[in-house]
Amino acid sequence: MKKRVEKSPKEKADRGMSGVEEELALLGTCDQMFVSCVCANEYQCCGILEADFPEVCALLGMREVPLVTLQPRGSEGSQFSTGSGKIMRSRHLKPCLEVDLETEDPRSVREIRVFGWKLNKLMMQALRKTLPSLSNLQKLHLWRAGLTGQMLKSLKTTVSLCVNLRTVILEGTPIPEEGFHILIAENSTLAHLSLRNNHIGESGVRLIGAALSTPYKANKSLLSLNLTFNCIGDAGAKHIAQGLRLNRTLLCLSMAFNNIGDAGAADLAEVLGPFALTHEEVVERRRQLNSRDSLVRLTLTLQPKQTQTAESKNLPPLSVVSSSSLEQNLNKLSKSTAKKKETSKKDEKQSASQGAVAAGKKEETKLTKKVSDTKTPRGKGIKPEGKEKLPFVSEQENHILLLDVTHTVTAVLRKLICYSQPAENPETLSALLEPGVQHIGGSVLLPGNNVLASLNLSGNKLTEQSVCLFLSSLERQAEGRGLLRLSLSRNCFVQDCETFLKLKEVMALRDPLNRSSSIEEEHGQAASLS
Repeated sequence: MKKRVEKSPKEKADRGMSGVEEELALLGTCDQMFVSCVCANEYQCCGILEADFPEVCALLGMREVPLVTLQPRGSEGSQFSTGSGKIMRSRHLKPCLEVDLETEDPRSVREIRVFGWKLNKLMMQALRKTLPSLSNLQKLHLWRAGLTGQMLKSLKTTVSLCVNLRTVILEGTPIPEEGFHILIAENSTLAHLSLRNNHIGESGVRLIGAALSTPYKANKSLLSLNLTFNCIGDAGAKHIAQGLRLNRTLLCLSMAFNNIGDAGAADLAEVLGPFALTHEEVVERRRQLNSRDSLVRLTLTLQPKQTQTAESKNLPPLSVVSSSSLEQNLNKLSKSTAKKKETSKKDEKQSASQGAVAAGKKEETKLTKKVSDTKTPRGKGIKPEGKEKLPFVSEQENHILLLDVTHTVTAVLRKLICYSQPAENPETLSALLEPGVQHIGGSVLLPGNNVLASLNLSGNKLTEQSVCLFLSSLERQAEGRGLLRLSLSRNCFVQDCETFLKLKEVMALRDPLNRSSSIEEEHGQAASLS
């Protein structure tokens, strides 16, 4: 064994000094980063990305600042195919932000693209600082950007700060946490989201389905969702179907090439037609109906009897009174309470004057008449004075109680005004309260999702059994509503089978493009005949 050689005190001291110097250097870099972040936050953006972005990157202490390349609208860049679409390829070897302008004005930035190079935390801070100043920004496209879970949260904050940003394309960027659902939270303003080729599995799709809708909340802004080339499977398709039960905003959904079989297709087909509510959904539906009915009764009790009888004849069942009527009732209550206050003050003044006159009369009687010093017993003439005072006290107490009741009623009405607003806007009404609900065999049947217009399930493992399920669901949908386009190509069934041909005929009658072409052909034939 080798002997342990002890170092001299001088060497120990030198080593200790070097460690202290390293710690001081680290503290210095931390302080420098803090100062740079403060300077970057205090910077005022002018709305020109070509000037703001390099300046903010320099304040953050970035050594390599990506270029900002401006491309006016209509200019063509180099493209390369990615299987189902085309992506613009950067002309520069170094990282750069490709920017599309609406006009020649540098402030009219319409789209920003980041292709093929990884972002870092400082870059996300720079984007969060500069992008909200672009008032015309409508689309953000990130491809293979190498985001992490923390950077995805920063992206969500950036998107929420941009006023007109409605489209986010985040593709080829797998995240281990699979927290993509934060982009479509309840307060999200995104209308179009593409998450292609992000290796999203069952856990990530479960969170996305819950973000689309639950019995208690639903997304009301997202119009299209692209989940092509992921790992959804049958379990993931079930979670998406669960999110489509009470979502009445999503119009286009693509789940092509996701290894979905007949089990997942059955869950999706069930949502399109009438389906039975679960116990949790039934309880929530009853709660919403009770709250709506209580609001109607409360507002009707505050209205005069003539208006109640007139409105009760024309009032539809379970209707919600608008906020304007509630405000009128509040004004009536405030006026009535003010009048009662004035009358109570007048009564108090009159009672005080009467008391003063009575006191003067008593003094006169004392001076004119000699009254003995002994206490007189209670006579019958004193009782009416007490009886006269009692009504005044009871009226005052009743007035106080009435004021308390009116204050509580007005507070309740003000809280319930926000609930009456959705009745004026049918689009924001809860799906549990939509008309057409049926009660059959002890279960509550909802009409189904008639809002989804396009569904893409190409490149999966569907058989003829799934085609039969979709056909039966489409036949049960309401006339003039429901799916308009259904893509089932590249699946595990023969394209010439009788069921698929019948499904194609049904969808051809629903497709608005086919309708327009048939109308144009009819007009053309009529013109040729004339």
